Amino acid sequence: MGKAGKGTGSFGKRRNKTHTLCRRCGRRSFHVQKSTCSSCGYPAARIRKYNWSAKAIRRKTTGTGRMRHLRDMPRRAKNGFREGVIAKPRPQNAAA
Repeated sequence: MGKAGKGTGSFGKRRNKTHTLCRRCGRRSFHVQKSTCSSCGYPAARIRKYNWSAKAIRRKTTGTGRMRHLRDMPRRAKNGFREGVIAKPRPQNAAA
């Protein structure tokens, strides 16, 4: 097996998981003993982000996911957030 360094011989002994799945971000970044996610910072209320890593912010920012609520906001804002109203019929043009 060789010397007990950090190299090839010692990789067979690695069988304990330090990180498991995070409930908030879904990544395998939740440290079991610390009870903290190294990716999003859960259970802290604020999402973990640092300005020294612009690429990481770009990967996680708004618009990279489904945006289930925000996706139809511009359309609703355009109509003044009206709900349950039937649109008035528009006059038909003779040219069309």
